[in-house]
Amino acid sequence: MSVSVPPNQSKVTGSMSLFGHDVLLIGVMAILAGCGLIYEYLLSHYAGRVLGSVESAIYAMIGTMIVAMGIGAFLARWLKDPFTAFAWLESVIALLGMSSILIIASIIALTYTLPHTLSTLYNLPPDSILDGRPLQLLQDFARFLPYIFGLILGILIGMEIPLIARIRQQVYGRFLENNAGTIYGADYIGAGVGAAIWVTIMLALPIMQAAAWTALFNIVAGLIFLWRYFAFVRFAKLLLICHLLLLGIFAVILHQGSGWMKDLSNVLYKDKVIYSESTKYQHVVITERLSRTQSAPINDLFLNGRLQFSSIDEQIYHTMLVYPAMLASNRHDKVLIIGGGDGLALRDVLKWPVHSATLIDLDGQLLSLFGLQGQEFESRPEITAKLVQLNHNALNDPRAEVIVADAFLEIESMLDRGLQFDTIIIDLPDPNHPDLNKLYSDYFYNHVRQLLAPDGALAIQSTSPYHAKNAFISIAKTVKQAGFSHVEQYQQNIPSFGQWGWTIATPTGQPASARIAAVEALPVASNWVSKKYLLSSFVFPNHFFDRNKEIEVNRLGTGVLYDYYRQAWQTEDELYKN
Repeated sequence: MSVSVPPNQSKVTGSMSLFGHDVLLIGVMAILAGCGLIYEYLLSHYAGRVLGSVESAIYAMIGTMIVAMGIGAFLARWLKDPFTAFAWLESVIALLGMSSILIIASIIALTYTLPHTLSTLYNLPPDSILDGRPLQLLQDFARFLPYIFGLILGILIGMEIPLIARIRQQVYGRFLENNAGTIYGADYIGAGVGAAIWVTIMLALPIMQAAAWTALFNIVAGLIFLWRYFAFVRFAKLLLICHLLLLGIFAVILHQGSGWMKDLSNVLYKDKVIYSESTKYQHVVITERLSRTQSAPINDLFLNGRLQFSSIDEQIYHTMLVYPAMLASNRHDKVLIIGGGDGLALRDVLKWPVHSATLIDLDGQLLSLFGLQGQEFESRPEITAKLVQLNHNALNDPRAEVIVADAFLEIESMLDRGLQFDTIIIDLPDPNHPDLNKLYSDYFYNHVRQLLAPDGALAIQSTSPYHAKNAFISIAKTVKQAGFSHVEQYQQNIPSFGQWGWTIATPTGQPASARIAAVEALPVASNWVSKKYLLSSFVFPNHFFDRNKEIEVNRLGTGVLYDYYRQAWQTEDELYKN
């Protein structure tokens, strides 16, 4: 079977050997496959930041782009000249690849600033909030933009393989029996290399730098292709100029893109952003605002867009997390804190007569930001000075041991070493990601129980009993399943968060509330809590626990708690819906 070759393309094989053609075409295909996969990861990563659910965003983006690539493969048949189509295709993919995230961020920033702009334009009162249906639809559309760009990029990327296959056949001038297998092999290998580059290099880069460097490979591959097949590409000189312009855009985005992204991201926060960086594990933002009632500026910490604490009322949260567990424990010699990389829970623990306090947190860069010395990560000294003042330099206290590690694995190591603690405090972010779900599982709590002294107490931050009731109750049931004799929950209002809840458990003896009730005087002075105040926090509304039996235990690998949490925050007023 033969393949007809257009007259202007019949001279291709004369310009270099068929082996040279194969090296070029297969190499270009592998490079482009790696770039395509990185674009997919970049959009997924950014969509996770914007939409607030990294796991769901990744799955949705992968599915969107796979379908889009299938559509692109079908559409490629309508492109008559594969040489010209492929050459122009790479320039478009490079342009979209390095600019799409910047475009998305710009549109999202515009939708968030529009209400304020309209308020100023119409001279509305400062405390008025414009949140009508049209504005809400506009913001929802902007948040959906990553998938729209993923669809467009996927269609374009899907055209690459059919076009390369047609080019290769025209180069040979005949039907190639293993053409598809060769091209797909290069595609799969290139995608694998792209995944390795993403994990080892790109994740550590600012997102706009990662996009720019990926686009550069697209541009270089396009230039190589254009150089080899210049005579067979229509409007080749114009395309060469476009590639030179793309190199200019690459240079600008590489040097200015990260700054632009920070400025655009800052629009999403109500207060002034004084720190915004991505660590290996999360995006960290610290904001600052002035208040007429406060002598010092108020700082808020956001991780992946979610508020973790506000300096105006964090003492309420941390007192309610630390004080009940310390009061319910018979001794306070050795204390373990899981999470709490900001050092604020550790600060409150060190107010008690402890001999040693061990803190485990995964993010060494966050610990460095909050003042931990001896880390290799760089931080902003002026920002760290503010945060060290807030946590009283607790991370460097002689009694404190800070371990940078995955708590899930470190707890097992501690068990192997036979360690035991008088009090254990778990101060982790809400279970808003499957990776965190395992740290709220029966398996993990069972290991924690084995580390706890028989007369000790465990306290766990347990999300909001108001907004995420099922998730809140599931945490207590999971702790009970792990073998604790007494498991109770308590709540308190924190202005920055609303109604918030904690779980407290004891392995033997009396429940924590009974131990607190038996205390005659509080051993450590507190500006916030009293004995009556603590005991009142154990009281919940009538019928709050009526559907307790319907709530499932979060077993390792099930993702039950993650599902409860995700479903709860997609609705409103869960307390009244159940």
